[in-house]
Amino acid sequence: MSGSTSGVGTTFGLPNYHGELIALTPSDTPLLSASGGLSGGKQTDSPAFEWQTYDLRDAASRPRLEGGDAPTAESRVRGNVENVVQIFQEAVSTSYTKLAATGQYATPGSAPFYSAGGAPNPVANEHSWQVMQSLKQIARDVNWCMWNGVKVKPANNSTARAMGGLLSVITSTAQTKSGSALTASASAATDTITATHDLSAGDQVVFTDVGASTTIVAGRVYWVKSVSTTVSFKIVPTSDTSATAIAVGTATVSFYAINVANTVSVDNVNQLLQSVFDNGGISEQGTATLFVPSGQKRRLSAAYAAAYGQADPMGGTRNVGGVALNTIVTDFGTLNVAIDRALPADAIAVVSLEQVAPVFLNIPGKGVLFEEELAKTGASDKSQIYGEIGLEYGNQAAHGVLRGLFA
Repeated sequence: MSGSTSGVGTTFGLPNYHGELIALTPSDTPLLSASGGLSGGKQTDSPAFEWQTYDLRDAASRPRLEGGDAPTAESRVRGNVENVVQIFQEAVSTSYTKLAATGQYATPGSAPFYSAGGAPNPVANEHSWQVMQSLKQIARDVNWCMWNGVKVKPANNSTARAMGGLLSVITSTAQTKSGSALTASASAATDTITATHDLSAGDQVVFTDVGASTTIVAGRVYWVKSVSTTVSFKIVPTSDTSATAIAVGTATVSFYAINVANTVSVDNVNQLLQSVFDNGGISEQGTATLFVPSGQKRRLSAAYAAAYGQADPMGGTRNVGGVALNTIVTDFGTLNVAIDRALPADAIAVVSLEQVAPVFLNIPGKGVLFEEELAKTGASDKSQIYGEIGLEYGNQAAHGVLRGLFA
């Protein structure tokens, strides 16, 4: 069975099998890849980095008298925006026995166990293969944090630094559909969440803070399994309300409810785009991009197809940062469309990609993301994969997000 194991990788914890090796988890990183990837972006020489902003006054008619004195001098004051690099660090340890035992198979010694064509185990070097998987995981983590990270700049080393992601920094152009307002904090014990609500079985909720719970994820959509009048409810991970309720545990959580009527439409997409456009965003058509999770992608396609009588409203294509994207024609130009699994299921985001870049702290003599061998402490090879990565996003109002959409 696929999964993970901690500590030193041994022949007992990392069995070999025959045949083609199929990845069960997607490793694509749309936002990270389209904005520079792990081999692009920018560099900094400080854990905290900043960029500058300035604005212009509103355009107006400012007539002057003939022969008059020069007007009172005016100057534009620059501002600064700060983010931090977050440490991404993984370790891999592989026993000498595991490195050598490439011919040991966990599959029983009787048929049927050979793969089609009798293909052998494709992993010739266990340690190198595990390092590569850690690099993929870091890329996935960086992409997730570029959306969902909340900035933490600690005063001392008792707390880890954390980058601020787009969803937490977009304020001027953040919209939430009516009927999905944030509730007060709720106390959760075992599988029951206690809070005043107007939910019904089959409704959806999104947690903004999961407290001490380890069984639910902030930003993910959950379905209401059952309610006890208006004082408590239980949740399940899918629309199958007959499933066993999630044991949330003892935690203080915050959430908002999603109205079933809040489906994506051409009108609310245009409202989002107008808000971003009016604030100076999506002015460069080649990099203006709508990011959607899978469910909202289906609803977006259906909404535009119905509105304009198009069988395939996203038939165009465009290459952005080496990533092939579809395009869609809107009232505010032809935008790229990217599906990103890291985006919460109730959200649609519009991003001006020319203002977005990963930022790396360059470690002297090592680089920005590297593998290095660790000291020997036993009969195993041990490596760490290390990088410090943050996010520059330019003008937060040049991007926008719409939350509270029924998933």
